[in-house]
Amino acid sequence: MCGIVGYVGPKPALEVVVEGLARLEYRGYDSAGVAVLSDGKLQTEKRAGKLANLRAALKENPRSADGIGIGHTRWATHGAPTDGNAHPHVDNANRVAVIHNGIIENFAQLRVELEERGCKFRSETDTEVVAHLLSEELAERGDNDLGAAMRSVCRRLEGAFTLVAISEDAPDLVVAARRNSPLVVGRGDGENFLASDVAAFIAHTRDAIELGQDQVVELRADSITVTDYDGAPAPVREYHVDWDASAAEKGGYEYFMLKEIVEQPRAVADTLLGRVAVDGTLTLDEMRLAPHELREISKIVIIACGTSYHAGLIAKYAIEHWCRIPCEVEVASEFRYRDPILDRQTLVIAISQSGESMDTLMALRYAREQQSRVLAICNVNGSTIPRESDGVLYTHAGPEVGVAATKTFLTQLVACYLVGLYLAQVRGLKFGDEINTIIGQLARMPEQVDKVLQTVEPVRELARSLADAKTVLFLGRHVGYPVAMEGALKLKELAYMHAEAFAAGELKHGPIALIEDGLPVVVVVPSREGRSVLHDKIVSNIQEIRARGARTIVIAEEGDDSVRPYSDTLIEIPAVPTLLQPIVATVPLQVFACELALAKGNDVDQPRNLAKSVTVE
Repeated sequence: MCGIVGYVGPKPALEVVVEGLARLEYRGYDSAGVAVLSDGKLQTEKRAGKLANLRAALKENPRSADGIGIGHTRWATHGAPTDGNAHPHVDNANRVAVIHNGIIENFAQLRVELEERGCKFRSETDTEVVAHLLSEELAERGDNDLGAAMRSVCRRLEGAFTLVAISEDAPDLVVAARRNSPLVVGRGDGENFLASDVAAFIAHTRDAIELGQDQVVELRADSITVTDYDGAPAPVREYHVDWDASAAEKGGYEYFMLKEIVEQPRAVADTLLGRVAVDGTLTLDEMRLAPHELREISKIVIIACGTSYHAGLIAKYAIEHWCRIPCEVEVASEFRYRDPILDRQTLVIAISQSGESMDTLMALRYAREQQSRVLAICNVNGSTIPRESDGVLYTHAGPEVGVAATKTFLTQLVACYLVGLYLAQVRGLKFGDEINTIIGQLARMPEQVDKVLQTVEPVRELARSLADAKTVLFLGRHVGYPVAMEGALKLKELAYMHAEAFAAGELKHGPIALIEDGLPVVVVVPSREGRSVLHDKIVSNIQEIRARGARTIVIAEEGDDSVRPYSDTLIEIPAVPTLLQPIVATVPLQVFACELALAKGNDVDQPRNLAKSVTVE
């Protein structure tokens, strides 16, 4: 959601902060603003709309800046996306500026208390209360200790937040605090950074520090101090980011999404790297669960949202097939509200590309309260969900700037397969040669994905021809059903059109009533060899809908001539093992949604109303 940047050092802070905000645009936002010290005086500028509006305002009213500043891109929660509600927010004396990611749940009570003390509010936001509380705290302390003031204020706040503040009374200092919301520090040479995502400062440093829960960091040009909310020194973990600024650039493509679709073969290959030890056994990144604990597991529950949920649905097929353990897949936002049955013998697998999805994080914490073991699948090193799990398998997709997930989805699938095989190995259900056979099949998937990418021009042409369609339906069976769901989601996200996926076997139970002349229906066909019974049944489904006037768009294995007579458009994909088919079958659907959205004139990198990382419930 909201993007946060902070800087202290010798460079012009305004330039560094605005550049950092530009690198965070992919997170989704509706306003932007900055606060800097200029000759020791606090100056702010903020505008509703895109970052271009802020840049224009800064150009119209140029200002110098000392080497200290903060910036923010906001996704509205409290208050409409207006200039006045944009961050930063300042106190009545205009000496303290604050930016904020998250929601302060007790802000209404705090606002009433402040107003009773004569405080004047200029916005509708929950954030502004923090600026006034910090100002009061500094006045009461009388020592200009912004770090101590922040710690005191945080102890009064409820909810999820990252807070960043600067003050005229502490002209060499940026202070930040986090609770249930992402914040990372960048350690430079004579300068330091902080941000909600390392992408904001990756052009300056690749040395990062992950902040833990309920910690405050004080940033000066030559020092970084981290404490808990009581002021005690707090432990931190430093790490090195293994990608550079060029990895977050478009690389000659018009949109990041186009680039990221093409990067998928490499991303899949990178996620597989280093997973097999010298003795032939599988290893995960950070496994803090002993083999005997995994052998005690009697049930697996996968929690995830959106695209990650679809990856979890596919994982269920693989895990149950390979491990013979009951596996449930839950929408994370609903999970803890239905009183699920969990215990110490339950393994909860949390899938999140950002590692900061609030719905998934809160579901994970609920699972831990019930004593369940938790394993994370994530793309962001050092993010909250991996830190709070018993083990983690990182996908190595690299930065994904486009809001709609592409390469993170394929790498999540690979990670899910690896988890399934690892559990089968630990529980003694598959021998080394069996695991190596499947790993060998996975190792060939980058080549197969690349093959799909080389043959998708007809998919682009098809998408352009359907730019005026009102609805597209998707059908699938077995692992093809979650693929169909992902295809429908991509079309909703990017093309802003109605799209819906059905299990093909459900057609006769209602959905077939939707079929009419010319209605585009995308059908994902199972392998003839791996699931011959389901293959024959879905061919019958294709005949049924075509007889009723549907325009059939069929995704099937190369050489599957049985579907050709019933396909208005046939999209061929390489023949691969049934459980691995989603890796290749998803790619044409990504291209289809992206091209259709472009034909409609939409921004595929930043779809309306969406954010890359949903950090509020």
